[in-house]
Formats: sequence, C-alpha cells, structure tokens
Amino acid sequence: MPFKCIESEKLYSKDPKLTQQDVDIIKEWMKKQPHLPDVEDTQILLFLHSCYYQVEATKTTIDNYFTVRNLCPEIFIALKPDVLKFTSSVGFITILPQKTPDGCIVLMAKLLDAKTDNFNCPNLINLIYMVCMLHFHQHGTDQGIVALFDMKGFTLGHLTKLQLNPIKHALCLVQEGAPVRIKGIHVMNANSLIDKVIALIKPFLKSEIYNMLQFHPPNSDTLYKSVPLECLPKEYGGSQPSSEVLNEQTVKNISDNYGFYNWHDGQKIDETKRVGKSKLVNDVFGVEGTFKKLELD
Repeated sequence: MPFKCIESEKLYSKDPKLTQQDVDIIKEWMKKQPHLPDVEDTQILLFLHSCYYQVEATKTTIDNYFTVRNLCPEIFIALKPDVLKFTSSVGFITILPQKTPDGCIVLMAKLLDAKTDNFNCPNLINLIYMVCMLHFHQHGTDQGIVALFDMKGFTLGHLTKLQLNPIKHALCLVQEGAPVRIKGIHVMNANSLIDKVIALIKPFLKSEIYNMLQFHPPNSDTLYKSVPLECLPKEYGGSQPSSEVLNEQTVKNISDNYGFYNWHDGQKIDETKRVGKSKLVNDVFGVEGTFKKLELD
C-alpha cells in the first residue's frame, strides 16, 4: 500500500505485553471470517492494545469496527480535499503535541468559525475520525486518549444542527470498535447548553464513558488536574504552538497522507459473506442499521 503504517516491531518493543502469538491467533481467526477485509499486523496490535491484550475481546472489537464503519460512510469515509479545507476552517481538531503526565494523547476540538451556517455536524465528526485514525497508524499505541472539547462559540444554533444518526454511529464506534483506550472526556468553557447536549447523547453512552465526562466552566483551572496547562496551545496560556499553527500542521499531515485514507477506506466489510448475523447490529441497531428507538429522560 502507498501509506506505510508504523512498523509492528516498534509496537512490540514499546509494549512487551503485545505478542506475535496473539497476532497469529487473530490472523487465523480472520481467515475464517470471509466478510472481514485484510488488515495489517499493526492494526491488529492497535486493537489488542485497546482491549488490554484480551484476544476474544479483540476479535469482537475488530468485527464491530468494520461493521459500524459500513453503516455510516458519511462519517467514516475520508473527506475530499476541498471539503477537508472548508471543514478545518470551521473546526480546530488535532492531537496536541504534548501528552499528559500519565502518557495519554490529547484530542482537542473547538470552533474556529462560529457561524452556524458553516457548521456541518457529520463533516466535523468525520474530521475527528480522520485525525485520530491517521495518528494511530502513524504513531502506534499510547496509554490512552483524552478528549478535550472547547465550547466557546457554541450556541443554540449549533445545537439545533447536531444530527443524531452520525453522532450515534460515532459513539457506537468509540465504545464498541475503536482501537484506542478512552481515558477521559473534558468540556472546557462549558455553558448552559451542555445539559441539552448531554441529554441528547446520554441514551447512547455506556456508564463508564458517561462517568468520564468532566465539565469546566469559563475561567476555571480544574482542567489542569487532568490536562496540564503546558499541554495546551499558547493562546490558552500553554506551552504548545497556537491553534492556528497546529491546525495548519494537522491539515498538511492529512493532505500529505491521502494514500492512507484511500487504503483505509478500501478496507470494507462484505456483509454478503458474513456467516451468521452481527451481534452488534442485532443488539444495538435496528434491522436496517439504524439505532433502536430509545426513550429520552
């Protein structure tokens, strides 16, 4: 493939709990799953790490990952370059250069353009996915990921443009299929709309993910206990480059690596070849791949 993942040898050296034996077991299992695409050893290692080295859980997570991606291509197939350019001018989404003291990477997202007419929920979710997946394949495993959302500029107009279907599919992937350990979710500059946002997504959050949510009002320093100030862009008083510079670097990295997205987008599940039915689709989604109806509190 044109894009080269981080070498699996580096992941073995980084984490001795990752073993070739476990990878081989999963590869043998995948040979008996005709609906699944071919994957690289590096990808299997990412999933193994995210599942804390549990082979059976890793098998389920791999199947879930490709299943959910197939159900909502609008957020899991890479944005075209022109759409990427516009979307990245509306939302700042990046992996910050400095990790937390416990070795977690920090995904940061905020609005750059607060005009509601330019706010496209599926495209912004897609950009988050693009940023994360490229990072995982380039850099390999970390202790986990901490998500940091800045609500500054988020208004009722933005709230009305949130779309449940892509949000629900994204949350399902994060909780059931993502090759990463979620270690924290923080919302800074949280305003009165946060209660409405949470009411919208709570029915689709597992309790362990919901309990990770922490909200930090404007002018609060409570965030720094989890994400130290030095991890943040300089306009926040941090030690990292400005959001503008980081955004340019992120977009350039994506643009330079469309070979990765072309290859990754081509890793598609073929449901016509699946033996039996997907437990995930049966338990979480309706027959046509839409979420089962849930009653909001």
